[in-house]
Amino acid sequence: MLNGIQALNYGVADVAEAVRFLDDFGLIKVESSPTYALYRLPEGSYISVRHIDDPALPKSSQVGYGVREVIWGVDEQASLDRYIADLRRDHEITESEDGTYRFVTSFGQAMGLKVFNKLPIVSSPSPANAPGMTQRFNQWRKWRQRAQPKQIMHAVFGYPDVNEALDFFRSRLHFRVTDVQVGIGVYLRMPGSSMHHNIALMDADSPGSGANGQLAFHHTNLIVEDIDELMTAKWYMERQGWSSSPFGVGRHRIGSALFLYLPSPLGGEMEYGADVDALDDTWVPHVWSLQFGFQAFLHSPPPFLMNEPEWKLEFCDGATVRHTTFKELVASGKLKPLPAIDANQLEKEHH
Repeated sequence: MLNGIQALNYGVADVAEAVRFLDDFGLIKVESSPTYALYRLPEGSYISVRHIDDPALPKSSQVGYGVREVIWGVDEQASLDRYIADLRRDHEITESEDGTYRFVTSFGQAMGLKVFNKLPIVSSPSPANAPGMTQRFNQWRKWRQRAQPKQIMHAVFGYPDVNEALDFFRSRLHFRVTDVQVGIGVYLRMPGSSMHHNIALMDADSPGSGANGQLAFHHTNLIVEDIDELMTAKWYMERQGWSSSPFGVGRHRIGSALFLYLPSPLGGEMEYGADVDALDDTWVPHVWSLQFGFQAFLHSPPPFLMNEPEWKLEFCDGATVRHTTFKELVASGKLKPLPAIDANQLEKEHH
């Protein structure tokens, strides 16, 4: 079964600027040159960077900079063999010398599968104190100078047809639906992972996708230990001159994770995350209204997120649920068209 994201392969506009960003972001550099860079996370996953025109990147229907190929990790060779045997029925599969099997889906996304022997991760967040529950005596909280993400949580892409992608991930790669956000997309967890979602299928017509109806990268999330490390990362990145988050620090309702989205020279955004919900196969997915699912709190909300959203969610069957598109939601009169989210404009408004 799939157990995590083994690698994210980026196509960027400027390799040197991408390297500077990832160095500051806190990743472990394995190697770099003027045309290529490779980074490793403590769990044993990798992030690679090449110029968008590098022939080593796969051809696909995807547009724009960002992650151009996701390599999904598989727990053992026998599982990998079963996946590949099934995919060969209707996909052209190529095998690399390192044991990666690559293909392009019917909806035009490049991806691959590889055995992923995940490394154990050790975390030691400071105990938290609360009224009536003291866990930290005679000690202060951990002091940090830099953040170091420990693992890749998820990647998010905009899809012209979310339901086509959903059918593939659910039936061919055996992802589980964890939650659905009406008009926005579907959150999916692979069977060998307990994190709330490893990929989100975002509606390419929704204003927040930035995809303009095309297959495009949106963001990736890297996990840090706690809110202290996340805030240390924010402070450090801004001191290095990188653009600040247009929303500031927040916490999602869907998945409960703390978040900090930073505009990235690699394309799209790179997100620090912490304290995400852990799930297993007893979890029952929910359908969330569009805005209600986005945030429990937000440090710097734009004007259109200032109103309290309708508290609306219900259960669904993850094996059969379908995505209600943003266009369908607007056409039904249940949602007024939202303004496109311009990160640069939001940053100006909050500074």
